[in-house]
Amino acid sequence: MNTMLTIIVVIQVLTALTIIGLVLLQHGKGADMGAAFGSGASGSLFGATGSSNFLSKLTGVAAVVFFITTLALAYFGSNRTASTGGVMDKLPAAPLVAPAVPGAASTGGTLPVPAAPATTPAPAANTAPVPAGGNATGQSGQIPK
Repeated sequence: MNTMLTIIVVIQVLTALTIIGLVLLQHGKGADMGAAFGSGASGSLFGATGSSNFLSKLTGVAAVVFFITTLALAYFGSNRTASTGGVMDKLPAAPLVAPAVPGAASTGGTLPVPAAPATTPAPAANTAPVPAGGNATGQSGQIPK
């Protein structure tokens, strides 16, 4: 079953690349204007009609093959049995090992959390006390009347 899916995916990728190449090889509708003024399309590899019929038919065949492989992949993909667990459920259970830290055995395998140091901010040097209702210069900040 896996080999058939691999073959279908390879065929789909090849047809997708073929479609891309064929579309890039084809010329647009505006390119036919040059043929009306004698651009020399009659001496091409595909004859006087140009390559439009051959490349468009080949693109259609590649598109049909691409659609068939897409439907086949959808059919085979929907018939697969889905597992109920995730990828991590399939791994063997490994025993948990506590880190080798001195003193960890007495606390039951957990590490002690250091307490934050209790520091008080030191007063800044050269600062004068601020009077109530004013700023550092002693002014209240109000405009006199």
